[in-house]
Amino acid sequence: MRTSVRWINDYLDRPADAEEQANALTAAGFNFDGREELEDGGIQQEIETTSNRGDCLCHLELARELAAATGRTVKPPVARPAAKGPAIAGLTKVTNADHEGCPRYTARVIRGVKVGPSPVWMQQRLREAGQAPRNNLVDCTNFVLLEMGQPTHVFDLRKLKGGEIRVRRASAGEPFLPLGEHAQPIKLTAQDLVIADAERPVALAGVKGGAETAVDESTVDVLLEAATFSPTMVRHSSRRHQIFSDSGKRFERGVHPASIDAAADRLAALILETAGGELATGTLEAGAPMPAPRTVRMRPSRCQALLGIPLAEGDMSKALAALGFAPVKKGDAIECTVPAQRMDIEREVDLIEEVIRLLGTDRIPVGDTLRIRTASPDLRMLALERTKDLLAGLGFVECVSHALVTEKLAHAFLAKGHNALRIEDERAGGTPCLRPAAVTGPVAARALNADRGARENVRLFEIAHAFRLGPDGNHREWQALGLVADAADASEGFRTIRGVIERLSHELASAAVTVQPSPVGSGMDPAATVSLDGKTIGRIGLLSAEAAVAVGLDLPLAVAEIELESLVTRFPPERPAAALPAFPGAERDVSVVVAEATPWSQIEATVRAAKPAHLESLSFVTAYRGKQLGADRKSVTLRLVFRRADGTLRREDVDAIVTTLTESLQKSLGAELRA
Repeated sequence: MRTSVRWINDYLDRPADAEEQANALTAAGFNFDGREELEDGGIQQEIETTSNRGDCLCHLELARELAAATGRTVKPPVARPAAKGPAIAGLTKVTNADHEGCPRYTARVIRGVKVGPSPVWMQQRLREAGQAPRNNLVDCTNFVLLEMGQPTHVFDLRKLKGGEIRVRRASAGEPFLPLGEHAQPIKLTAQDLVIADAERPVALAGVKGGAETAVDESTVDVLLEAATFSPTMVRHSSRRHQIFSDSGKRFERGVHPASIDAAADRLAALILETAGGELATGTLEAGAPMPAPRTVRMRPSRCQALLGIPLAEGDMSKALAALGFAPVKKGDAIECTVPAQRMDIEREVDLIEEVIRLLGTDRIPVGDTLRIRTASPDLRMLALERTKDLLAGLGFVECVSHALVTEKLAHAFLAKGHNALRIEDERAGGTPCLRPAAVTGPVAARALNADRGARENVRLFEIAHAFRLGPDGNHREWQALGLVADAADASEGFRTIRGVIERLSHELASAAVTVQPSPVGSGMDPAATVSLDGKTIGRIGLLSAEAAVAVGLDLPLAVAEIELESLVTRFPPERPAAALPAFPGAERDVSVVVAEATPWSQIEATVRAAKPAHLESLSFVTAYRGKQLGADRKSVTLRLVFRRADGTLRREDVDAIVTTLTESLQKSLGAELRA
């Protein structure tokens, strides 16, 4: 906040020079951020305030902080404007239809004012605080704002249609012309709170007054507004219409209903002093009941324990009293009545903070050593790091994408019956949907790289959260791994991605995954499910035509999406030690011709079900298709490794076992041994 050194001194029993003000306020938590000397000898200083101290966006409260920190006494202005006019009830009317948006609205009327320049002393103070003087009525409202932190407004009473004030929500599309030299009319929404007369909005509540009821040289009768508004509503309206003001800045930080009357008295007194006129008798107000004063208790023992230093109870009470908390000892605690403007004080720890802030944080000793406790490694993070290291070693590059995607891309990766989660925010633009799959980011990144000339051997991955709205209407969020790899042909691409998933499963969980063909969909065609211990953990396949069109990609791409939770929770994998074999093994490659529809998993299961003696391992080698086999047949080559623990296997023993296995395959699957 831009402050005037002379203005702050107006409220102190003895003045403090610029250096002392800057140092004392900085020590109290309000950082000094620059100084400028003005031509008339005044000094202007920039004092930073935190977002929870909206009460200190004014000179009086900064003076209170300064007085408490330096042993001075604060002298707040006292205003008692004399009301000599008729009853206000016969001059205007106030109704409030939204107590949540406007907890309290007050109005006063002064008749017979004369608009002109404000006094030299007022113009001087405003200039020192960075404000340009306008006329006595407007300057009085700005003066009260910068003096006491309470925004106020002055309406030309004769310009109010029906001579009344209505606090209400705006109608959708209702027009409003704000104050300002180059201001343009705006269209209000039903979420905006307005101050209206009998026909139209005359102010955007807490944000900006309206041009149509502004005071000018012809103004004679004025209505003085002093109110408080919902910080959230003020913030939203200000940002919605891109209208920012000093009043809005203060209302966004909170103005207590009990702070209104003193500021309204001060404004009325200043207008009577500078513009003349006659104050109507009484005040009109509308809103919710006035909240009761808040009390907060602080235990001195708790204060000492939390701060870690011995503090006298008397010093604690003295510090709190200097800040206006009216401390009273009750039992083992100090009970404080919180000043209305201190809306940041809610708990015991808040009072403890006030005590040490005023007595000086430099009193808290700084230890020469810092004790630390070594935490156990986070296995989840280690598993994710292992995943990234493994993929990097396999030639994959990590990408980080935005969670929002286009509707086309979201639709391409949605399973049947599922819907995308949309963001109702105009800033989302052409990407209004949360990604329904972690692979959408790598797919889009691959398309972008293709546009920039990278046409071959690109592999990308991303670990990201995906979002989906299920058929039951509930939304689901999960973390998954998305993989994409260039595929020269379908078979090669599928084998590449499958190999990566199998390696990852071994590294993280020391377990084997099962891959089964599945219906197309969710951005893949053809596709297969990946299962671990009977539970589906993901899908692999080739990028579908619909998904390719959604990102503008014309290259074949192998893709996969794996939910990481099932793998990560098993990390680190258990790998029991085993003695190295003492005798050589015997390896056999067997090629059998089976129906095209027969999956490898069925062949593997048939072999293992036969329980061949001394079988150590079974693995897939390759599959062959050709005219000589027929359109609906394929040749599958499997590798069998046999080993005895107590001796060397003879060739004839292995041949007998293989013969028995081929007979089992022929009987169960109709397989034929390929020569």
